[in-house]
Amino acid sequence: MVVTQIKCFLLTTVLLIASFSALAMPARAQTLIRDAEIEYALRRLAQPVLQAAGLNANRVKILVIKDSSLNAFVIDSQHMFIHSGLILKLKTPEQLQAVIAHEAAHIANGHISRRLLNMQSAKTAAGLGMLLSVVAGAASGNGKAAGGIAVGTMSSAQRVLMSHSRSEENSADQAGARYMARAGVNPKAMVEVLDLFRGQESLSIARRDPYTLTHPLSRDRLRAVKGYAAAFAPQGTADTKSAYWYARARGKLGAFIRNPKWGLREAKNTDFGDVALMMQAVAHHKSPNLKKALKAVNALIAARPKDPYAHELKGQILLESRQAKAASTAYGKAVSLAPSEALILAGYGRALLAQGTGASIKKALGVLEKARARDPQDARMMRDLAVAYAKLGNNGMASLATAERYAIQGRLKDAGLHATRAAGLLPRGSVGWNRAQDVIRAAKSASKRR
Repeated sequence: MVVTQIKCFLLTTVLLIASFSALAMPARAQTLIRDAEIEYALRRLAQPVLQAAGLNANRVKILVIKDSSLNAFVIDSQHMFIHSGLILKLKTPEQLQAVIAHEAAHIANGHISRRLLNMQSAKTAAGLGMLLSVVAGAASGNGKAAGGIAVGTMSSAQRVLMSHSRSEENSADQAGARYMARAGVNPKAMVEVLDLFRGQESLSIARRDPYTLTHPLSRDRLRAVKGYAAAFAPQGTADTKSAYWYARARGKLGAFIRNPKWGLREAKNTDFGDVALMMQAVAHHKSPNLKKALKAVNALIAARPKDPYAHELKGQILLESRQAKAASTAYGKAVSLAPSEALILAGYGRALLAQGTGASIKKALGVLEKARARDPQDARMMRDLAVAYAKLGNNGMASLATAERYAIQGRLKDAGLHATRAAGLLPRGSVGWNRAQDVIRAAKSASKRR
């Protein structure tokens, strides 16, 4: 069952890429930050708001794009993207929940679904699929902050697809404020967020933050949001842990993407001692000062011994300091505490692979296959999977993993070459051979459209 679902998912992805590959070229590179702890913290913050919106909180994935500009957007019913610049600009968990509530309203109100249905060509619909698959899957190979992912910024055509009309914005504001109130969150935070963008519409397009290009802002809209905030009083009790999860998400994000001085300074300002230790560990690791980093992360583990993300952080620090065996031990503990966390599994597999022994590589293959089953669009994991197969002499599966990695990066020509090689090495009619055929068909389709 799992293999079939993965195969179908990959086929959908690569065919969407094939349809879109000739439509637009990225203007400049961006990166997607994948980090298990950050994504978990964002899920915790989003959960009450998504539930209030009638959405399945377990199915809406919130991903962070490394970009200093202020923006957030959704492109389907299951993926929400927030720029790192916006997360670091916001000051309270309620403000971040306001952003999530507004984007959740676009999903719940059917704005994305209607736009997909009303598109005039399959190419346009495929463009959204391409954006999703590239944003969620293409790896740059950067080892910092759990890996970077190379993607393109929105072209003007893509921006149009993600832009919302003023009527959609108004309805999303009203619904979002209502969701916040249902979740026990004060809707006044939505007014505070919009205040960040006041005056943007008077600037030229080149100087505006992307948020105002996809979310039209006006005085009337701001006035209406103030009215919604006054009308919807928070109901029930707000999550008392929201400030903590916000501190963890914002603290780790900032510690990794900003300079070490920022992390050490902000660590002194946080109200949570364990968050301060996490930020100090990251800052010292980036300096780099392994001794101080390990001292901080060990203190963090002492404070949170059953927290998988504390052990994962220690594993990452050790692995990036070329201590693969010790890293494997730390990652192994993290996996025992969170056996279904795909990104932790991928890190564990990477550490085992780095040990370089026959036994560790064989074990790495099994771990990486488990990670793939849970997150087949993690291209960095797919690269490690290809290496594991190659080291064990299975060149057919190594070529297949490489082909699939290139496919989710949108590099269909390279994907086709490796898929053809895989098809020649794998038993005809096998699961791997059929997956290779999916990529070959997508690559041929992309070639015909150029």
